[in-house]
Amino acid sequence: MKYILIKTYSPAAYCDTFIGDWEPEEIQAHIDFQHALGEELAKSGELVDAQGLADPGQARIVMSDGRSAPVVTDGPFPETKEFLAGYWIIDVDSPERAVEIAAKASAAPGPGGKPIGEYIEVRPIMSAPTTDL
Repeated sequence: MKYILIKTYSPAAYCDTFIGDWEPEEIQAHIDFQHALGEELAKSGELVDAQGLADPGQARIVMSDGRSAPVVTDGPFPETKEFLAGYWIIDVDSPERAVEIAAKASAAPGPGGKPIGEYIEVRPIMSAPTTDL
């Protein structure tokens, strides 16, 4: 079963300080934790992909009617309190295992090395419909 674990930059259960305001060593510890989790999941064969995303200021919104040139909107976008920061795609044996991995990711260190209680969305990845339709 494949799942995507979605990480956002938003206030967490135990930390409402934006990561950009953390001390450099706290940011490094957080990044090191993310790398270690990725290595652990790769070693177990459960990691399909994981990526961190650039900040929303580098995003573009594209809209097209399929006939004329697409409309591309560069930021700034409306202010939001959260934005997509990255994701893991995992292939695990059960939904419980997906939750276990998300819980570990949620406990990433923040200021003072304390777990931040990050909200990680766990969503199954749909498989393609059967050709019998």
